Amino acid sequence: MITDLLRDLERRTRPVHPESRAAMDARWAGLPDHVKTPNQLLGRSAVGCEGTHGVFPKCNLTCTPCYHSAEANQVRVDGGHTLREVERQMQYLRSVRGPRAHAQLIGGEVSLLDPDDHAAALAVMRANGREPMSMTHGDFDYAYLLALVLDAKGERRFDRVSFAAHFDSLMRGRRGAVRPRSEAELDPFRSKFARMFADLQQEHGVRSYLAHNMTVTPSNLEEVAGVTRSVLSMPYNMLSFQPAAFIGDNRRWKEDFAEVRIDDVWEQIEKGAGQELPWRGTQFGDPRCNRYTTGLSAAGTFAVAIDPAIPADTAARDRLLKHHGGMFFGGQTRFVLAARILRAAARYPGDVAVLLKMGQRIIARAGGARALWHAWRGKTLAVKTFVVHNFMDASVVAPAWALIEQGQISDDPAVREAQERLGACMYTMSHPETGQLVPACTQHSVLDSTENKQLLKLLPLRVKTN
Repeated sequence: MITDLLRDLERRTRPVHPESRAAMDARWAGLPDHVKTPNQLLGRSAVGCEGTHGVFPKCNLTCTPCYHSAEANQVRVDGGHTLREVERQMQYLRSVRGPRAHAQLIGGEVSLLDPDDHAAALAVMRANGREPMSMTHGDFDYAYLLALVLDAKGERRFDRVSFAAHFDSLMRGRRGAVRPRSEAELDPFRSKFARMFADLQQEHGVRSYLAHNMTVTPSNLEEVAGVTRSVLSMPYNMLSFQPAAFIGDNRRWKEDFAEVRIDDVWEQIEKGAGQELPWRGTQFGDPRCNRYTTGLSAAGTFAVAIDPAIPADTAARDRLLKHHGGMFFGGQTRFVLAARILRAAARYPGDVAVLLKMGQRIIARAGGARALWHAWRGKTLAVKTFVVHNFMDASVVAPAWALIEQGQISDDPAVREAQERLGACMYTMSHPETGQLVPACTQHSVLDSTENKQLLKLLPLRVKTN
């Protein structure tokens, strides 16, 4: 028995969990060759993000566009169904994608779930090694947040929660801003949402990670800079923008979304940030789908973690990915985490100096140690991440996915491009019934409508009574 315990302890304290290594190796092997670049993080540092589907399709706001199928709002929210589906999907993800990943609790509007059911779903995700993020339009009150985080005795259920709140002027029905005329009109609501989590930490010691999401169309593209400028001053950790695509309910397609390119959105983000935001240092999936950069924000200055123009940065990236890619830091005890870090340092002692020099360069880009000290004292020091997710139109995703399932490559350049991008997708849905991991674009373009039609029978809005 002692031998078994020691063997288990050795396994759990390895810097990179063996199941994580196996899952990442499989992910890397399955990537198209065109994305196997030195800056690629999929299969080298992470398996990618995950999301739920078919768990609570209903939403109480209307948006133009909306990625949900026309049947979504005809399905009632049912806590028992949500928990069963989340459990089933997360168990499968755990079995094929390893012991740790980030997963979104997403469907329609998460706050339509009873707070106890919402909390139970998060607990199920964590039990399966997932770091959950609840996806919301942000139109709920502090009382709901407290009911989610605290149990009936007023004790904390969680030490930390993650939420992604979607705010844009294309949404209809928000209390106090039913039909917003501009993005600036929503700034008080963005601030109010973030303030709830600041209060939660101050009053109950529950920390949070907050993402701000925004859909971008030709009508609000020029306002992205203003949104970036405003949200950077709020305690959001991530600013995420999604150029609209022709997916979901076509009754809500009001514009020519093709006019908005990923480069156009990034240019607006940089304008709002007041500086260039280098992003080629790291990559998740296909650069036509995702643009990502992270770094240190201090008093209005953003210092990127890895600057692709600095050879020392890219050399450090390559070395650290080679030696420590797949090492995760959440969801474990302090003892296990400390043991993993010590074992990693003992195996590659030279990497400690690499990390220290990398940190020095980041500090210098942020204005120096004194600037960081003043930013920390002024509560303007934070890690910020900028993201653009560029979804594809259903008109190319559907034929691309059909050919992928048949093992064929399309002769049509647009469909072939969609096949390449689907093969490199960083955002995956779990289908245990078929043994498939499905890209999000496929889920929304091909599978959602059929799933929701089936849920219409299982979870009708009106239950017949005798």
